[in-house]
Amino acid sequence: MLTYEDFQRCGEDEALRKQFILSAIQEHQADPRVRFALDAQKYYDGENPTINRYEKILYDMAGRAHVDMWTANHKIASKIYKRVVNQEIAYLLGNGVRFSEKDTKKKVGKLFDRRVMQATLYARTAGEAYGFWNNDHLEVFRFCEFKALPGEETGLIMAGIRYWRLAPDKPLRVTLFELDGYSEYIHRSGEELTILHPKRPYKIIVRRSVAEGEQVIGGGNYDGFPIVPIYANEEHKSSLNGQRNTIDALDIARSGMVNNTSEGALIYWVIKNAQGMDDLDDAKFIERLKTVHVAHVDGDGGVDAEAHSIDAPIESTKATISELKDGLNEDFQSFDYKAAAAAGQTATGVLLSQADLDLKCDMEIEPQVTEFIIGILTLAGIDDEPSYERNRFVNKLEETQAIIMQAEYMTEDYITKKLLTINGDIDMYEDMIQQKDAADAERLRAAEARLKEMEKKNDGSGSNSDLGGNNSGTENRAD
Repeated sequence: MLTYEDFQRCGEDEALRKQFILSAIQEHQADPRVRFALDAQKYYDGENPTINRYEKILYDMAGRAHVDMWTANHKIASKIYKRVVNQEIAYLLGNGVRFSEKDTKKKVGKLFDRRVMQATLYARTAGEAYGFWNNDHLEVFRFCEFKALPGEETGLIMAGIRYWRLAPDKPLRVTLFELDGYSEYIHRSGEELTILHPKRPYKIIVRRSVAEGEQVIGGGNYDGFPIVPIYANEEHKSSLNGQRNTIDALDIARSGMVNNTSEGALIYWVIKNAQGMDDLDDAKFIERLKTVHVAHVDGDGGVDAEAHSIDAPIESTKATISELKDGLNEDFQSFDYKAAAAAGQTATGVLLSQADLDLKCDMEIEPQVTEFIIGILTLAGIDDEPSYERNRFVNKLEETQAIIMQAEYMTEDYITKKLLTINGDIDMYEDMIQQKDAADAERLRAAEARLKEMEKKNDGSGSNSDLGGNNSGTENRAD
């Protein structure tokens, strides 16, 4: 395993540094964790690399293996892994990251929430990912494209190599990140690794003028390494770890059921008086039946063929699929929408059905996300801490009724925030409060205007009473 100390031994010798970069990339690509991460990404994308590599095999009388070219071999991959990962990320981060200081969100950039979700997604599938604080915004690197160089004594990342290419036949682009800046390289086919841009600081001061255009007049670096890792869990392993075999079993069961359906009922043929036929002849016989649906036989004591059928085990396969799905939902600690909907659960029941998902977020996901964000805030020079409003699944009617019943004991702002959260409109909170404040101020002004008007009328009636003296009601009657 190549480390930061190994890189330091290259010194400033550019030839040694280039050789080290290429060796580090080769080591990274051969890492079993990287290969597992690439497979995990395929599972997330709805591809099952295990069953895609699976081929049906037939053995002849001599024990030789042959690929089965005759029977159906559908390969159906489920998207259960994508649903589980998306659910847990949306549950924790669907309402965005919150900070105690109002100006923090402006400092970290408009796409900060999106980048944190992206980093968490990459980490959950691959086991780890990386966030690069690029002066005023966050960029995210996948584990498969970034070779970290940790210190041998601390384990902290002290340098790193990011590499990528558009296609296998396109040039390899490489960026070397160090404590005091970054350098860019390019590796074209048939050529050596070449410096594209020499080392430059992470913070660049640019002067712009009409006469001279843009000029770099200075720069600087961060107090620490500007790339922060984010992990899926304390073990730094993909969330697919331990569940892959179960997903494979589910996909194989579903594929097998469809294969049986494609074949119709399981049919086998008994061919009499045909000892001269070998396995190849049998395969040709079945293929002819599939194409022209006609079989020529002698009959009358000669060659004869009889078809026999066995019903496909549909019900038992369905039970197996259902059991595997239930097991995956339980092991992934996910929220089962169908079970909650079928049960018509109350608000309390819905909350209980989310207990496993809450536990996973509390113990596994949220601590890693929080540590990652604090690392980014430290690089940006921001003293703040993140918090989250979980995107809970609720019985809106019951939740709304419960909030309204508490209204007389709570502040108006609290009630407004809770109702907006239940309806998924929490982003409207600031605008709603401003509108309510403006409406309250308008009502106050209107009340004050009415009060002044009443005071004027009272003053006028009081003056008339003094001038007219005390008049009895009987004097004003028209009898």
